[in-house]
Amino acid sequence: MTRKKNCCAQCEGIEQTFNEEAADEDLRFYRLEGLDQTTEWLVDEIKAQGVDGATLLDIGGGVGMIQHELLKDGAASAVHVDASSAYIEAAQREAKRRKLREKIEWRHGNFVDIAKELSPADIVTLDKVICCYDDMPSLVKSSAKLARRFYGIVTPRDIWYLRWGAKVMNLFQALFQNPYRMFVHPIEDIEKYIKKAGLKRTFMKQDAMWRVAVYSRA
Repeated sequence: MTRKKNCCAQCEGIEQTFNEEAADEDLRFYRLEGLDQTTEWLVDEIKAQGVDGATLLDIGGGVGMIQHELLKDGAASAVHVDASSAYIEAAQREAKRRKLREKIEWRHGNFVDIAKELSPADIVTLDKVICCYDDMPSLVKSSAKLARRFYGIVTPRDIWYLRWGAKVMNLFQALFQNPYRMFVHPIEDIEKYIKKAGLKRTFMKQDAMWRVAVYSRA
């Protein structure tokens, strides 16, 4: 089932940037190569904690990689929220191919706008999503409080060359009149809101660009 809700300006930019061509390319990569490294780190850590019978809220779920992997390993159901209709459609195609459609609900729109309509889930994931959202406090606060057991995120490292790269990319987006912007939010600020939600970091791993972290509720 897919439900739609109008998006903010940033979400309109997401529709332009994460379009059908990009979704098809990501789905092809997933089918041929599997998970990218950082998503694999996130999924492996969550699986190690046990997912049998768990519910998942996958925010900005893309082509559905996390959903498909956790459902395959015993998770009971998933809700996929995404501001890109093209990525939801790609995720639905893959769910149908894997015979998982009946276990997934899709919601198209701005997560912050619809967060109050969503039920808490055992696992909440935001894989390369916080960097796509201008109002980080609202996104993190509203998503972290929905995590009953685990909260997993993949964010850019807060380092000078990524901050510079984001500025350059955003300049080009402005030149091409695309409202999408990328953000390198300070990890200290992100974790401040996660901790206020009652979650404690239990896993962290990073490469030159991305930081993977999982937080658990006591």
